[in-house]
Amino acid sequence: MTTPNGTNRLIGNDLVIGITMGDPGGVGPEIIVKALADPLLRRQAKFIIFGLDEALEYAADLAELDPFWFRFPHEKLNRNYPRQVAVADYDDYSPPTWIHVPTRASGEASIRFCLDAIDAARDRLIDAVVTAPISKTSWKLAGGKWPGHTELLAERCKSPRKAMMFVGGPLKLALATIHEALFDIRNTFTIGCVFEPIDLLDTALKEYFGIARPRIAVAGLNPHAGEDGRFGDEEERIIKPAILLAQEAGIKCEGPFSADSLFIRAAHGEFDGVVAMYHDQGLIPVKLLAFDRAVNVTIGLPIIRTSPAHGTAFDIAGKGAASAESMKSAIRTAIDMAKQKKA
Repeated sequence: MTTPNGTNRLIGNDLVIGITMGDPGGVGPEIIVKALADPLLRRQAKFIIFGLDEALEYAADLAELDPFWFRFPHEKLNRNYPRQVAVADYDDYSPPTWIHVPTRASGEASIRFCLDAIDAARDRLIDAVVTAPISKTSWKLAGGKWPGHTELLAERCKSPRKAMMFVGGPLKLALATIHEALFDIRNTFTIGCVFEPIDLLDTALKEYFGIARPRIAVAGLNPHAGEDGRFGDEEERIIKPAILLAQEAGIKCEGPFSADSLFIRAAHGEFDGVVAMYHDQGLIPVKLLAFDRAVNVTIGLPIIRTSPAHGTAFDIAGKGAASAESMKSAIRTAIDMAKQKKA
């Protein structure tokens, strides 16, 4: 929207956020309904849920909430509809939502939700995608070849570069390696796989979080960041050359730092972002500091994608016990990123 003086003013209804329901047997339907039941959150944008109306109705009943959305067949997807929240209903899928374990039918449905939401974002029918948790086992049962959302997103968007980023409390971090067995990292750990998340994190902090000159810290892989080669040479062979490459590209980054003290420094504001070398090295501090509010962001894509930083929680699905706080944070982060992109 443009004001009389020519400046842009963004209001909630200018944004449309797509939300995929995730595995129908997981907590996805419940956390989506609980999150969007918040009237303050609903005022910040319009929302399209890619999922099953029946599962959402059941989740609303479980939470003692009246349905507050408009339903339409998913084949008739468009940006304009008469309610603040709408459900693109995939009633041609019938996974057993009352069975809270991985199933092939759930995998087929949750893959379709994701693919269609990605295509909608690429076609600018929606301004961002928020994904509820999927089951990697369900995807495998359904014949899915992707280890998780990140890889599917990158392939569908034809993005040769991507990184997994997490926003939690005072921390913003990206991962150098993602869904790999810890002992397999030695076979894929290269200068490029360290440089790429540094570069993508720098761009994301500028474009989506409004930090003009981000200060990025890079963690070491080994204890004490290798201690001059005593505990491994990856810091000298791989991480330091990647940092130098980033510095030569104009990125303000330092390291490698010992991971056991780095994250507290970042949490205290010494750095704007951190690059961790492997999944749990980054996820443990994020979840310790912001377990119920942590958000997963895929960077390097032409679209915005966020997600709660937790899984399907099959053990509590269908019991009304799931917290929607991480989903709320994921939605708010997507809205903020979309606003920053349109500003």
